[in-house]
Amino acid sequence: MVIDLNMDVGEGMNNEAQLFPYISSCNIACGGHAGTYESIASVIRLANSHNVKIGAHPSFPDKSNFGRKVIDINPTDLKSSLRKQLLDFAKVAADNDCPINHVKAHGALYNLAAKDISTASLFAEVVKEELNVPIYAPYKSVLSQVAKHYDLRVVLEAFADRNYNDDLTLVSRVNDQALILESNQILDHILEIITNNRVKSINHNWIAIKAKTICMHSDSPNAEFLIRQLSEDLNSKGIEIG
Repeated sequence: MVIDLNMDVGEGMNNEAQLFPYISSCNIACGGHAGTYESIASVIRLANSHNVKIGAHPSFPDKSNFGRKVIDINPTDLKSSLRKQLLDFAKVAADNDCPINHVKAHGALYNLAAKDISTASLFAEVVKEELNVPIYAPYKSVLSQVAKHYDLRVVLEAFADRNYNDDLTLVSRVNDQALILESNQILDHILEIITNNRVKSINHNWIAIKAKTICMHSDSPNAEFLIRQLSEDLNSKGIEIG
């Protein structure tokens, strides 16, 4: 079995050098919630050196909340912001002769596009127009369905370090049980997803899920240790990261 292991990076943690040996793709902040031309270029060069595939990681234009809150923005302005983020990212990628593998929305934009058809349609439209690359999206999400109408390939994603509600939404970060921070629990969580196509919700119910890529967050406590341990544990189970 081969699984793509991805991380959200370029967000100011400056730990990419410790993370990239253990992952196969990354989502690079491109100016909405974090990221500058210089940080994008630096992360892309590092990804190249580790054969890590790169993706754009656009968000609501909201650095003050790190893109983790839905903001009041009209569709025209949101589309303009997303277009600029993707075009800026594409320019840096081209300057560094690196192909773009995918796009993955960040934070509140990711969660809203997963359930709101207007947001999902706007996001898919911009990706199609500007980059025309696959989208990372949750299983059975509105975005995963809408993207098909724009002839965009969808790579289904699940999270290694986040708990789920019964409806497959992520448990809110305001909840003490939102994050999974023990390496053995992360491994069990992921093995159920990738081998049995199910996840245990915060209410202890088994919910059907499918994923081809698994995300860990680079800003989680002990992220460097956890991603190294997860990589080693998966390899020990005969699961290749690639």
